[in-house]
Amino acid sequence: MTDRIQVTLEGGVADVRLTRADKMNALDEAMFAALVETGERLKAMKGLRAVVLSGEGRAFCAGLDMGNFGRMASGERRASGPGQEGSGAGGLGARTHGDANSAQHAVLVWRQVPVPVIAAVHGVAFGGGFQLMLGADMRFVAPDTRLAVLEIKWGLVPDMAGTRLMLRLAREDVIKDLTYTGRIFTGEEALSLGFASRVCADPRAEALTVAREIAGRNPDAIRAAKRLLNAAASDSDAEGLLRESVEQTALIGSPNQVEAVRANLERRAPVFVDP
Repeated sequence: MTDRIQVTLEGGVADVRLTRADKMNALDEAMFAALVETGERLKAMKGLRAVVLSGEGRAFCAGLDMGNFGRMASGERRASGPGQEGSGAGGLGARTHGDANSAQHAVLVWRQVPVPVIAAVHGVAFGGGFQLMLGADMRFVAPDTRLAVLEIKWGLVPDMAGTRLMLRLAREDVIKDLTYTGRIFTGEEALSLGFASRVCADPRAEALTVAREIAGRNPDAIRAAKRLLNAAASDSDAEGLLRESVEQTALIGSPNQVEAVRANLERRAPVFVDP
């Protein structure tokens, strides 16, 4: 799709690859723009059933490009944040995408893609790279992957929606420990803390296998499940229970749900129609 990200669609699965391998897929302005553009295109893509997000080369994403830190070292105070240069956005406080700025949207857009997104993480996921993987629905991580909430090393705080997303996955004291110290932890520890869904020898291969399995399920039910689970954190009990009933009512007796039942009874692979 761009010189920073390549997308291949096969069998309803979008294989999304960060392709700045020579820089360990670090986040420069072009990468921020590519993440937003790719996520927006996937939101409207016909026939999409699952997404795998991964990085080429030695790492998933090493975080913010070192050039940004060079400018900071000179005392430069930028008028706009990562992913907003030239936008006239008026700085990080400008809400360019609903509740978010551009850099935050580069992470949150993956939650808005209507189908499951699996981040396949290897090498390193530091700072912005760690926050990027948090935007996925699931995170498959190699055991020796090195991860860190690294912003404090540079005198900063996580600002790509990381503070919001971490709280949905781990204990508050754990998050504060990692944020205040910037310590590096492994994929194995990420699993125990709640940041990784699975530890895999080959995260991308396993993620693609799971994505293909998801692609074989009722796409209406998969999308409804993502809507429900995304809303669960902010819904009251009453709102969440009602939302479940509304989604289920729409599914029961629908063509794809009937096909799922028939395929199971007839012991054959289902043939679903994409939304």
